[in-house]
Order: sequence, then C-alpha cells, then structure tokens
Amino acid sequence: MSDLNALSSLIKSRNTIDGKLATIIGKSAQIGNMGEYIASIIFEIALDGTGKARGYDGRFIRGPLARQSVDVQWRVRRDGQLNIKIDAIPDYYLVFTGPTTCTPPFASPWLIETIFLFHGIELHTALRERGVQIGNSTSVTGPLWERTEIYPIPRNPALILTDEQRKQLILFG
Repeated sequence: MSDLNALSSLIKSRNTIDGKLATIIGKSAQIGNMGEYIASIIFEIALDGTGKARGYDGRFIRGPLARQSVDVQWRVRRDGQLNIKIDAIPDYYLVFTGPTTCTPPFASPWLIETIFLFHGIELHTALRERGVQIGNSTSVTGPLWERTEIYPIPRNPALILTDEQRKQLILFG
C-alpha cells in the first residue's frame, strides 16, 4: 500500500505553513532566515536589509553590544559545528541550537534549547591555535561552547538576558 496520498497531503500542508512563515518574516521560510528574524526581535538586532553584508547579518541596536556586528546561526542539533568565513569576521556569532540528539534520528525539529554568544576574533584565534580548518562545518570544541552560553545558563557575561527575553525564548523550546 502506498503512502503517496498521505505524503502529498503533508507536503501541501508544509507548503501552506512555509508560505505563512515567509509572510511573517518577509523572506523564504528557511531556518537561517527564521533565526535571523527571531534574533532581530528578541536581541534587538538591526538586520542588513540587503542580505549582502559580508560576514554578518546585522548589528545590535542597544545594550552593551550596541553597534557590534553579529552573524546569527540556528543549528537544529547541537553538534559542535559552526559556519565560519575566514575572510569576514563579525564582532559576534549568536548561535541558537536545538537538542544534541533527535528522536527519531532523522527528525530535525526547529527548537531553541541553548544559545551561545562567541566573540568573533577570540573564536577565530582559538580555532587557528588548534589548527582547525575554518569553513562551512567548522568543529568547535565543547569548552568553547560552554563558556559562551547565554541561555538557558548565563555563563557568558558579555550579554545577560532579561526576564522578557527569557520568556520569549521559551516559546521556541
């Protein structure tokens, strides 16, 4: 027995949902675009309207990081990987991650369980010192992740979240 009818129906539903998501954010419904949109609201980031800013997605508007450039990434799994450009270093990388494992293993739910804030130059320096190849799937060690966590555990004092930001982030967990 074929599951084509069920598959067809689910794809149509997904297309409808993706269309609604795209209408809200004003871009295609891809996880990277969603992450940028969510970050822009919760962390008060002015996104680069053209999408062509080299190495970053926008700049923090207020607070201790005001005017600093930021590259926003959303990883569906906390797998220790980051997309890093060697020739364009933002001031910060703001990284949303989902769970370390997903059940079933082929499922990739869009969840925000943990958030990290890496200082761009410090991250690049640490990676070069380890001799890590920098690129689309750069391996970042556990200790670097741990000390840059800002949510749910505030380990990185560079950005302390407000109660309101925490409430907003709970919506995506």
